[in-house]
Parts: sequence; C-alpha cells; structure tokens
Amino acid sequence: MPKRSSSKDPNVSAFSIVQQVTEGTRAPFNDVSAVLNNASLRKQLMREMGRRGGKKGGNARAKSLSGIKRREIAQKAAKARWDKK
Repeated sequence: MPKRSSSKDPNVSAFSIVQQVTEGTRAPFNDVSAVLNNASLRKQLMREMGRRGGKKGGNARAKSLSGIKRREIAQKAAKARWDKK
C-alpha cells in the first residue's frame, strides 16, 4: 500500500494523484511546472481538484443554511419545475 502524503495542501495531493495515475510513479513535489505545461495533465489535475470541492460543496452549503432558507429554495425549485411547459 502506498504511503500517505504528509502534506495538507490539496494541490500537492492532487498533483501526486495525477502523477500516480498517469505514470505509475510518485513524482517529486517540486516538478509541478512540467505538469502545468502539459494540457491533458493540467485538465486531469483541475478535474480532480474540482471533484473534491464538489463533493463537499452541497453538504457544506446545506449545513450553513437555516431551515427557513432551505425551504424557500426548495419551494422556488419546485415552482420552476412545475412552471416548465
């Protein structure tokens, strides 16, 4: 089993994941410029970072909203669905 990174930086973690998937080896963390110059690797890196944020986003937003505000948003969404022709 591969060792976990001790870094808390999500950019470093995402870079490491992309390197493992594309090359099968762990690249040194200071070699980020080579990945950022490669369009397909850069897209994979950005996709992974976006996916991580997306997993957290909805739950974090729901926890921060009050029950009344959530209800207003749900009613607005239901009205928009039913108003479609």
